[in-house]
Amino acid sequence: MSMGVLTGKDIFSGDHPHMTLVEPVTQARPRDQRVTDAERPTFSIVAPVYNEEVLLPEFYSRVVAAIEPLGEPFEIVLVNDGSRDRSLQIMLELHERDPRVKVINFSRNFGHQIAITAGTDYARGEAVAVIDSDLQDPPEVIVDMIARWREGYQLIYGVRSEREGETAFKLATASLFYRLIRKITSVDIPADTGDFRLMDRKVVDALKSMREHHRFMRGLSVWVGFKQTGVTYKRDARKAGVTKYPLRKMLKFAMDGITAFSYLPLQLATYVGFGVAALGLLGIIIVMTLRLIGNELAGQATTLVAVLFMGGVQLVFLGIIGEYLGRIYDEVKQRPLYIVADAIGFEE
Repeated sequence: MSMGVLTGKDIFSGDHPHMTLVEPVTQARPRDQRVTDAERPTFSIVAPVYNEEVLLPEFYSRVVAAIEPLGEPFEIVLVNDGSRDRSLQIMLELHERDPRVKVINFSRNFGHQIAITAGTDYARGEAVAVIDSDLQDPPEVIVDMIARWREGYQLIYGVRSEREGETAFKLATASLFYRLIRKITSVDIPADTGDFRLMDRKVVDALKSMREHHRFMRGLSVWVGFKQTGVTYKRDARKAGVTKYPLRKMLKFAMDGITAFSYLPLQLATYVGFGVAALGLLGIIIVMTLRLIGNELAGQATTLVAVLFMGGVQLVFLGIIGEYLGRIYDEVKQRPLYIVADAIGFEE
């Protein structure tokens, strides 16, 4: 092993003969890599890609049109998260046309948050922007973020003033989630933000040292600190394709965010336990009083309801404990966060 990267043997056949395993406890792109200041881009644009063949060409065009007039070197790091359409082929074609486009091709789908992690691991820019490739977040807003970065801010996150094309249910649940997580955690995660943000190299390097598996990147980037501010923008409706975050994934994402930054679900077991114990004590006093005055409670309905209620409460909190234990188990295994089948456009 060298430079914190473990290179596997030829376990792929055909078009993908090489695989790179990125260890969860080390940086995927070591800082001692032989890259001169002249070669290092000022800006890196990191974009996870999953089945976005229709939008990729327009995404590339808009990013270039926005960043190129700044007159400074930049790179576009596209992370193929196991796409099943022609996304990878289009990314490779973009790289052939423009060497500033770099491609990270996962061996399988590892998820959106892991794709962001891989992109920031490989990005070389002094400022790294993370943006989805579905064009709901306008690439032109990156220019506004760069302006704030030049003012001295080190983390600039996008704040959604409007969200077109989303259902009332999703808007309501998203609003509830952000306000809930701000209440129950010690991290002040800004409301109405997503993963669209620009980070200084110091922030990126800090994130690269954090290799937890159940990642909530918008929370982690705020947790590291540094000088932060927001840029307000209008989020557009999806132009093509389908959302990559259905209800099931949104619930898992919310659970990852809560368990990563709060112990409150575990503490609820203690609070509810004391509450139920107090009700039990009150019930004992009531039963003893009724017996002393010659009245008794008839039937088993009250006892049955109490037993079922307590059984339900115990199962709920066993499930919560299981969520935390499962995450501990994932960390103990120390598997790599992701496996890269091909990294195209990066120096050896």
